[in-house]
Amino acid sequence: MPSAKRARPMMGRRAPAPVVIHSAPLVLPMCADPVRDGAVATRGERVLSVGPRADLLSAHPAAEEVRWRGMIVAGLVDACSAVPSAAPGVTARARVVSDLADPAGFPGISYVAVTSESEQEWEDSERDAVITAIREVDRPCAVGIAVHTRDPLVLEDVSVLARTFGLRLLVDLDRHSPAALDEAGALGPLCHVVCARPLDPGERKLLRLRRTVVALCPAAEDALALLEEGNVVAFCDTGPSGPLGLAAAVRRHVRGRGLRPRGLDRRLVEAATLGGARALGLDRGRGRIGALAPGARADFAVYDARGRYPYSALLAEPPCLGTVVGGALAASA
Repeated sequence: MPSAKRARPMMGRRAPAPVVIHSAPLVLPMCADPVRDGAVATRGERVLSVGPRADLLSAHPAAEEVRWRGMIVAGLVDACSAVPSAAPGVTARARVVSDLADPAGFPGISYVAVTSESEQEWEDSERDAVITAIREVDRPCAVGIAVHTRDPLVLEDVSVLARTFGLRLLVDLDRHSPAALDEAGALGPLCHVVCARPLDPGERKLLRLRRTVVALCPAAEDALALLEEGNVVAFCDTGPSGPLGLAAAVRRHVRGRGLRPRGLDRRLVEAATLGGARALGLDRGRGRIGALAPGARADFAVYDARGRYPYSALLAEPPCLGTVVGGALAASA
């Protein structure tokens, strides 16, 4: 006869977080077309679904609804920040730190700065300190290295360390040219560069071929060329206006030259959201950022903006009504 199975004691399970539906006259998921009278259904830190408000309310009849005026847009991503910023709408950032033990205070990646001015200084002290910090950090996937040295030998060794530990690199093009970075083995999809100067066509092409994101800080004059040629562009947080302000500055510059490139406004907003996520390597998998879709992190901002052309309305820099990070309201006007 079959043996009797011993009943397992019921283990206490935490009840699932309630579903919350954030709705607005307009939703910009960034990975899909805008949704008129749309909504974002969230549970805890994750997005459950995005679509027409009526459909989501029908699918989740017991959900709490938070009704916003204006538009919901995927959270902005700051591709390089040396100091904390209060720019509205930013939900993740690449934070350059001197000590990884400092509390992050914001989702994203913490980049430990390498500042040695010579190979000797690097070998004598900083190299071991950086390796120790990387090994002891609780979440190594959220750590990168920011190269603030001009020494080419230090740059080359840092590139080797980054590949060894599977870490992302952040490099300023004021310190190294794209060609020097490529020779040191730094360029690639695990690296993004901060750029505050015009790049020549050869430099733009090299970065594009190496799938290296270009983070503009401030908005370089050749931003349009980068976008038109197919480079992935992101924005840094350089002040109270944040990435959206830099995107708006590019638009004003292009319009001031009498140009009207097709789809420019959408591409600029994508750079402030999806482009930043690509720079941090957080644009894929569960908990991804920069776009609103099932499984993504529930990060978004709400702006008091309306109009037939939503991306243009957003680049007019309307007031930010609130910022939601991981499903929780972080700030509001």
